[in-house]
Amino acid sequence: MKGKREESTMKIAIAGAGAMGSRFGLMLHQGGNEVLLIDGWAEHVQQIKEHGLQADYNGEKVVVQLPIVLQSEVVKEDQADLIILFTKAMQLEKMLMDIRSLIKEDTEVLCLLNGIGHEDIIEKFVPMKNIYIGNTMWTAGLEGPGQVKLFGNGSIELQNLGANKEEAAKELAKKLSESGLNAVFSENIHYSIYRKACVNGTMNGLCTILDVNMAGLGKTSTAHKMVETIVQEFAKVAAVENVHLDISEVIAHCESCFNPKTIGQHYPSMYQDLIKNHRLTEIDYINGAISRKGKKYGIATPYCDFLTELIHAKEDCLNVK
Repeated sequence: MKGKREESTMKIAIAGAGAMGSRFGLMLHQGGNEVLLIDGWAEHVQQIKEHGLQADYNGEKVVVQLPIVLQSEVVKEDQADLIILFTKAMQLEKMLMDIRSLIKEDTEVLCLLNGIGHEDIIEKFVPMKNIYIGNTMWTAGLEGPGQVKLFGNGSIELQNLGANKEEAAKELAKKLSESGLNAVFSENIHYSIYRKACVNGTMNGLCTILDVNMAGLGKTSTAHKMVETIVQEFAKVAAVENVHLDISEVIAHCESCFNPKTIGQHYPSMYQDLIKNHRLTEIDYINGAISRKGKKYGIATPYCDFLTELIHAKEDCLNVK
């Protein structure tokens, strides 16, 4: 087994080393890969440099020494077989500009960002043949600079964008799974991305506005109606793009997040960004994306419209820039 692991060792850069990026960095490091964390938050970078990445890992305190650099300090000597993109959606293009020297002719790039349509930006910097997109059901929380809380189990679905790269995508999924990330190849990743976007489009904004975790949202008398209506708006937009969601299944999938015995006690990333850390949110790339697409396609999306406006109003109330 040791020989096999060494044979499949990769040089992996995590572009966006917040909560989720840190989780992936830690697990890939434990899987025997060479990991470089890249982030734009100077205090976070400094804390990890000085004290290591400190993680509450399913109740166990873990400290891992991982190399980390500010994205503005990436140099051409840095190398990566694979770059995993974990920035916030609104920071994606700036990150790709800053790490441009890291992207070589054969560097593969896997995008696991929340939201819809990120490949349009990535294609400006990376050849289509080297781009993979996916989503993940892993969760993570950022407790402070250099400190993360990791709990529960998760998975990844991914697919190649380049033609005739299915075998390469399956190999990438296999390599990620060697580090316990439970990655699988998908033949219809856009379905999976829209399905995950429905989870983000219900849990993130609603928990943030109501100031509750997902179990708390599930206890409200209006939770089902709100989830049902938001999912229906996502499904109408997706159908125009030839992605046909199973609405009942997706609603059940979203509402499974309410279970306090699994991930119900988790506060979604948007809550962590805005309420806990007073940082701008990704609402424009989740519910806001559905609002924009709805206007483009002539589809009414009143819940997504209003939720997007509420989150922006909350950003204004907290004076987040």
